[in-house]
Amino acid sequence: MYNVIKDERGWPIKAWTKGVMLEEAAEKQLRNVASMPFIFKWVAAMPDVHWGMGATVGSVIATKGAIIPAAVGVDIGCGMMAVQTNLHANHLPDNLHGIREAIEKMVPVGRTDNGGPNDRGAWKDAPAHHVDEWAKLDERYKAIVAKYPKLAHAQKVNHLGTLGTGNHFIEVCLDEEQRVWFMLHSGSRGVGNRFGTFFIELAKQDMRQWMINLPDADLAYLPQGTEHFKDYVEAVHWAQDYAMANRQLMMGNVITAVQDCGLVPPFDATLQVVNCHHNYVAWENHYGENVLVTRKGAVRARQGDMGIIPGSMGAQSFIVRGKGNPESFMSCSHGAGRAMSRAEAKRRFTIDDHIAATAGVECRKDADVIDETPMAYKPISAVMDAQKDLVEVAHTLRQVVCVKG
Repeated sequence: MYNVIKDERGWPIKAWTKGVMLEEAAEKQLRNVASMPFIFKWVAAMPDVHWGMGATVGSVIATKGAIIPAAVGVDIGCGMMAVQTNLHANHLPDNLHGIREAIEKMVPVGRTDNGGPNDRGAWKDAPAHHVDEWAKLDERYKAIVAKYPKLAHAQKVNHLGTLGTGNHFIEVCLDEEQRVWFMLHSGSRGVGNRFGTFFIELAKQDMRQWMINLPDADLAYLPQGTEHFKDYVEAVHWAQDYAMANRQLMMGNVITAVQDCGLVPPFDATLQVVNCHHNYVAWENHYGENVLVTRKGAVRARQGDMGIIPGSMGAQSFIVRGKGNPESFMSCSHGAGRAMSRAEAKRRFTIDDHIAATAGVECRKDADVIDETPMAYKPISAVMDAQKDLVEVAHTLRQVVCVKG
């Protein structure tokens, strides 16, 4: 089911890209990663693979003895959450604009003021239950910041339970039986970005100090056993916990918003819950050895693991069950994957194109979201077909409401 890319400089690349595009820039990035001496067995590339800042999106990298901070990226812990409700499509109003407005009032979205005090995508005063959630994270955060004061972020509490920008979203979806789901995509917001950016630069400084030449400066790594390695692992796991809490708080507020909007009958939203990272690092056992696995734009898919693979605005999304394929390090794609840059999408498509592509979806249809239009992404059907040996589809969703930052 996969293509093998061999490079005389290093380890092979197993790419689940049959029937989908693998751009030259992304392949070059993968080859550079595969040349690193601490790679374990091979590099795995998912079918949504595409060039990414620092490291390839859609890559799964197992290592022994070192970690590459850019292989996790700066949106540490970014991932998905979905909940199934007992609402049916016929419980929804004909006009869904009121539901979108209710969600947008309950969850801050977007970003202004460069993320500063007047950021409209942050809470002015975080709700009490958000402050309680922050209290569970605060002690570890203080210990990290005490050692690295530059990691302090003014919006650490006021970003908790907020959506952000870019490809982050909140959706109301219908499954194959017309049951209503809520789904969202977000990460560790400004505080996680600060952590990721800092440690990527710290690794680069170490490489310069040790005079280590790399095929790409973004592959700067932290050797296991060093103080910086230990500190990064501690910081990245904290940011992943922050991201998980961020999604849980947002989902709770989304459910409350829809329950209180007066447009649907009372409902239960605990029938099925999935919450998974797709930008993260974890210690795992593969082929009988304990290794560090970094997934940047990839979801863990052990046998029976539930995951979420969203399409673009206006396309299908999927709740999936992992098959535990060892050759992908038990991973699958995290979405459709970009087919072009944001700038190219804005050059190529018009507002009318976007309106046509998102017909039937209650969402923003303005110039600022053209970079997220469905045509900017690979066809999700081809992406799913390329990874049939990695996951099976449990539910097929189509969005009817989409909130973007």
